[in-house]
Amino acid sequence: MSLPRASDTRVTVERGVPIPMDDGCTLLADVYTPAGSGSHPTVLVRTPYGRAGPIGLFLGRAFAERGYRVVLQSCRGTYGSGGSFEPNFNERADGLATIRWIGAQPWFDGRLAMNGPSYLGAVQWAVGDAAEPPLRALCTHITYSNLARHWYRGGTFSLHDALDWTTMVSEQEHTRFGFADVILERRVRRIDRVIDHLPVAELDTLVVGRRLPFWRDVVDHASCDDPFWDRADHSSRVAHVEAPVLQTGGWYDIFLPDTITDHHTLVDAGHRPRLVVGPWTHIAPGAFKVQLRESLQWLDRHVRSDGDAGSGSTDATPVRLYVMGANRWRDFVSWPPPECEPERWCLHAHGRLDRREPDDSAPDTYTYDPADPTPIVGGTLMRRSGGRRDQRTTECRRDVLLYTSDVLTRGVTVIGEIVAAIHVSSDLEHFDVFVRLCDVDEKGRSFNVCDGIARVSPEHWPRPASGPWAVRVDLWPTAHAFRAGHRIRLQVSSGAHPRFARNLGTGEPLATATRMRVAHQAVHHDPEHPSVIVLPVERA
Repeated sequence: MSLPRASDTRVTVERGVPIPMDDGCTLLADVYTPAGSGSHPTVLVRTPYGRAGPIGLFLGRAFAERGYRVVLQSCRGTYGSGGSFEPNFNERADGLATIRWIGAQPWFDGRLAMNGPSYLGAVQWAVGDAAEPPLRALCTHITYSNLARHWYRGGTFSLHDALDWTTMVSEQEHTRFGFADVILERRVRRIDRVIDHLPVAELDTLVVGRRLPFWRDVVDHASCDDPFWDRADHSSRVAHVEAPVLQTGGWYDIFLPDTITDHHTLVDAGHRPRLVVGPWTHIAPGAFKVQLRESLQWLDRHVRSDGDAGSGSTDATPVRLYVMGANRWRDFVSWPPPECEPERWCLHAHGRLDRREPDDSAPDTYTYDPADPTPIVGGTLMRRSGGRRDQRTTECRRDVLLYTSDVLTRGVTVIGEIVAAIHVSSDLEHFDVFVRLCDVDEKGRSFNVCDGIARVSPEHWPRPASGPWAVRVDLWPTAHAFRAGHRIRLQVSSGAHPRFARNLGTGEPLATATRMRVAHQAVHHDPEHPSVIVLPVERA
């Protein structure tokens, strides 16, 4: 993992330490204590994925060997901790009770931080504004403050992610081969065999053989505005976190838009977080290596030292980004970089994409059939097949429109947040618009850079009195250099199955819908209805 040398590899571990919660429930933790006398800063890690294996090794022992006492706790209802696991719902109360318990221990010296990725990062947002004793630092990686905002992004549903995760946590303590099942993707192969089944509420029984209450909640409350999710939404707390915050993300991470939103919230509130984003998916090993190194550096600065614990980043360039295409790390003063300015690239007839405004032209048409849904290749999938992938198979489909620039005579570097405005007409009132930005190399290979989706429905997108819908699609943020000799391409379609649940065209509830309607779509690109993508282009 390329970590700094351990100060002492002698670590004592007290297993299964009981920690009482306010409601009488008891959660278990392993406490890693560095060798030698004297005080040690404490790092709290709260996880639903168990305390052994890689989590115990890299988030427990590795930090203890470098001078930190680590309290590694199993969340409620997991790996021996009492109660029932209700994902995201109990983490504030349980996290605050655990922190009070730490504060009362004779070994606690007043220095406390939290660390961890994904769910282990979300539990930090749940308590970061109200911890007592106060936190000196947070290390939040590839994570979110509001899970519903991810699952129902753009008004649609992250089908594969939600099914993969809910079935995984339901089986993780009972599967015969444990972590090997995750590596070998046995469960993912089971999911692939049944992912087209309707209604989606029954997918849990097809994958694990029984009903999963949380899966049923996810599909029955299919909107981030549903009050059901209020207890799992900690986004309003982010601005009030006074501890210095380290954030890492990946350009192909499922939670990147949430990471960026939380970063904006911190900065707008006057804080100085550090943001590091690399060319990673959610499960990329390279991402974990950087998370560990960055966390140790952040903790050494803000917890071990006697500096101002609330100062945040002291770097002249607190934003560090891996620029894909150029394949190098760069430092910036802020996100988005001030040297990047919005530039409109317009869709034209005959599949052209350029900076000129469109001429009069007929729209391009295609048919979307939910019985043969447009598939997704690569991108923000929570599996090894995610990330950067050749798109040529998908781009041969008749339900995918392509708009491609001329060969670039000089490079175009895009860094920031990307939005598309696509004018679409349809014979249905329920349909999706999926937009994917790609880089086409000299050999004609098309590789995905970023994408986004929006779901049109009468509740949120009333049918225009005349003309097409103007559909805004927010794509994943990115940092990518389109090199000279390459071309910029935009895919426009109406699906990305199974990353996002296919739109059946009927408007029936997600959980129970079974009927399907074919959609006949048209993308407009004329002076009155310009379809565009706005790229944040770095000025020379």
